[in-house]
Amino acid sequence: MAGRLEGKVAVITGAGSGIGAESARLFAAEGANVLVSDMRAESGEKVAAEIGDSAAFQAVDVSREADVRAMIEAAMARWGRIDVLFNNAGFGGAIGPIESTSADDYDITFDVLLKGVFLGMKYVAPIMKAQRAGSIISTASVAATIGGGSPHLYAVAKAAVVKLTETVALELGAQGIRVNCICPGFIATPLAVGHPDADEDAFEKLRNGIGRSQPIGRLGEPRDIAQAALYLASDDSTFVTGHAMVVDGGVNAGPAWDHWPKWMTESRPLKMYRPKGR
Repeated sequence: MAGRLEGKVAVITGAGSGIGAESARLFAAEGANVLVSDMRAESGEKVAAEIGDSAAFQAVDVSREADVRAMIEAAMARWGRIDVLFNNAGFGGAIGPIESTSADDYDITFDVLLKGVFLGMKYVAPIMKAQRAGSIISTASVAATIGGGSPHLYAVAKAAVVKLTETVALELGAQGIRVNCICPGFIATPLAVGHPDADEDAFEKLRNGIGRSQPIGRLGEPRDIAQAALYLASDDSTFVTGHAMVVDGGVNAGPAWDHWPKWMTESRPLKMYRPKGR
């Protein structure tokens, strides 16, 4: 039985670890040829080698226009088409109070989190227009939809990714190109731990800490987001565009039920509130 991405070509940035790596593995398992792109050559090459002949590695710094252009050109040279672009590369960006955030840190944060997405869209659009088909997916964040829980500039950049997704979807829709983004919640990735080489012990601490406070009762895993990306990449979502898909275990809805005040969650009779005779 053919996979959901059989015969398709996907380019994934930030594919050396976390969500990107899991997406690369899943896309390949579903039949796609995958260009694994990452700043860190060692981790990206490892993922591509693990996948095998249907994958190739390309070193990319998404903040550099020449790198993004070369990435798109490499996929075209190898496979002759691009059906899916997953703009996934990212990092936590500038951290700290607004008055201590430098202009340089501002620039670096937006260069990676927003300009990288813009450049990916810019260079893949002509190719997908010629094909009259394609799916562009970007990783935004639940930080774009709720206040708190993330650094200032990270939240703003991810909100801008959501808006860029909407506007580009309107431009490219008539050419058969779908443009969507995913807003993950807390996911067990190096970004969440705060270290690119985080080990399994660090992830377990995260699962046993933040994970238990999630409305769904566990921390998100990279595969949870990869499955959402697979849906948006596949023909199962041909009528979905301009959409910010929240995949967060319920965080956007509010706090877990057991974090609510007891007077709101305990059962109690209402007869004292009913008028006499009812």
